[in-house]
Amino acid sequence: MHFFDKRIISHFDYLIIIFILPLIYLSYHLISETNVILANKQLIYFSISFAAFLFVFILPIRNNLGIIPFLYWVGIALLLAVEFFGITKLGAQRWIAIPGISMTIQPSELIKPIYLLMIGYLVNKNPPPRHGRGYDLKSFLHFSIYIFIPFLLIAKEPDLGTALVLLLVGYGILFIVGVNWKIWATIAFIIALSSPLIYTYLIKDYQKKRITDFISEKPSYHVQQSIIAIGSGGLTGKSAQDATQTQLKFLPIATSDFIFAFLVERYGFIGAIVLILIYLMLIVHLMSMNYFFADDYIIRCFASGLALLLFLNMSINVLMVIGFAPVVGLPLPMFSYGGSSFINFIVIFAVLENLVSFRFKDMYNFERKLV
Repeated sequence: MHFFDKRIISHFDYLIIIFILPLIYLSYHLISETNVILANKQLIYFSISFAAFLFVFILPIRNNLGIIPFLYWVGIALLLAVEFFGITKLGAQRWIAIPGISMTIQPSELIKPIYLLMIGYLVNKNPPPRHGRGYDLKSFLHFSIYIFIPFLLIAKEPDLGTALVLLLVGYGILFIVGVNWKIWATIAFIIALSSPLIYTYLIKDYQKKRITDFISEKPSYHVQQSIIAIGSGGLTGKSAQDATQTQLKFLPIATSDFIFAFLVERYGFIGAIVLILIYLMLIVHLMSMNYFFADDYIIRCFASGLALLLFLNMSINVLMVIGFAPVVGLPLPMFSYGGSSFINFIVIFAVLENLVSFRFKDMYNFERKLV
């Protein structure tokens, strides 16, 4: 553990906490209106995540960056274990049972912080060229190996939504750090050329059905009820008693995947704008770390990856709820009911706060030795 220095607290990014707290409060408030039992469970998840945040925050991450590749391959081993020992729920094999206790873990969630750290570790070991042209093809392919392995394993579960998000996050980080534009142009050309083959031979039947349901004139029942809830909210929303789409159970999964529709029914267009603005301010703040920590590639990559994770999960969920994207199982970050996703995001934020707060650890240790 770190030897504590009060200056560490001065480097703690309190703005992140200021953005997260309203999300947690509003989420709990909405869940408690429709299901007190779930709200009490969510309080347990909040408590676990707080303890996890404190534990991760004091870990000596910067002193042990060399362990990141080992953790990455442990994560890959867990994803492989899903293939052979995984538990199937709702047609997807994504979980592993923990022996001796009646609990399961989802490796595709656990690997997210390690995945971001691994990309930051690789970029830190091999920074982009100073002349500004970005990484060449050899470096790009080297990074791509570490990006594609988890993508393929998670997509096979199948969990194409999470797999694509991680793929976009990985390449999004490289885009921000800098890759030669010719490589991106070539990739775009190959994707455009091969997309019919991908749809025909690689997309599963249920995934094709989601796409055809999305592009058909009539949306699915879930989306229809969601749109009705959103439309009925108007400008300022309804009281809890008058939010009939949710209270009368017309809106499915109102506390989880479709909680955004519940929010709009209760607080209207203004509530939706406020929530989206909170997310956008948090995302912009994370992206600004590329400017404030220009020479610290660990922080830059991790903060950029977290910003992209938030943006992709938030935007896909909102677009799905209003009928502008296929229905996939991506929750609204730190807002939808559930433990694994919420705790995982809090842990990822704890890692970032650790990287930011302890960035001057060498200076503190040096001063302590002098004394």
